[in-house]
Amino acid sequence: MTAANPLPDLSARQRRGYWLRTLHQWHWISAAVCLVGMLLFAVTGITLNHAAKIEATPVVVHVNDVLPAALLKRLPARTEGNAELPAPVVAWLREKHGIVADAREAEWSEDEIYLSMPGPGHDAWLSIQKEGGALEYERTDRGTLAFLNDLHKGRNAGAAWSWFIDLFAVACIVFTATGLFLLWLHARQRRATWPLVALGLLIPMLLALLFIH
Repeated sequence: MTAANPLPDLSARQRRGYWLRTLHQWHWISAAVCLVGMLLFAVTGITLNHAAKIEATPVVVHVNDVLPAALLKRLPARTEGNAELPAPVVAWLREKHGIVADAREAEWSEDEIYLSMPGPGHDAWLSIQKEGGALEYERTDRGTLAFLNDLHKGRNAGAAWSWFIDLFAVACIVFTATGLFLLWLHARQRRATWPLVALGLLIPMLLALLFIH
């Protein structure tokens, strides 16, 4: 009686070894990419959850000035709609008061130009009166923690940060998916694997069903 051919078992072990190496590689690469972002989002998740208990003292900057007559004359003769400020006006605002108003559309009316300039951790606005050029600017900074919380939410952080959040989310999906497959491959040697996975599903589900109304 001939012995069974060991090749099928060897092939299965080779396939298992291949998938283990591949999954481990994708898992550690995605973990490295997500590490800092995951830490940031975890910490700001805690601070957002307790935002009402964390007090911050806003810092308000107020500016009153008059737009030079030469620049006032260069304002377009528009009475409605949205449009960016002329480049010379943007340059003057930056040089004179450190106000960054480029790449933002202002609201134009018959008497006033109003520019809203919110950003992560701060709110700001600028008003220019067409008659006489009276200028008023106000910026309210709510501190570093508010800045990080707004980054967590993607609030007023711009297109580049929005793309980062999307790519970071994809990397997190890769990290968790490869982790799930690794759990499946090692589950035979670790009997607590699936009970713990089920617990991770049941805890938030029960909290949502029992305490969220």
